[in-house]
Amino acid sequence: MNAVWWIAACALLVNIGVSLGVMMRRRTTVDPLLAVLLFGTAGVALLVVLAEALDAPRGLDVALVLALLAAVFGVAAVRMGWFGDRRDKGAGR
Repeated sequence: MNAVWWIAACALLVNIGVSLGVMMRRRTTVDPLLAVLLFGTAGVALLVVLAEALDAPRGLDVALVLALLAAVFGVAAVRMGWFGDRRDKGAGR
């Protein structure tokens, strides 16, 4: 059963790597925010899988805290306008 957890961890790492490659090529306004949310979700999933693979119950606590922080960061980034439309900033000049 331990091998299943390690295979799942490798699959999540591949998912993060492929999504990073896609995000580096696409430069629209929503992509950075989606990347942050995807990396937060995949990172939490990776921590949960590794906590189970290594039999470390405290890893679940860390994963839950990071999930909360990722959600708060996503909301704060949208509210602060950090990932706004880059094309509109230079349109008035």
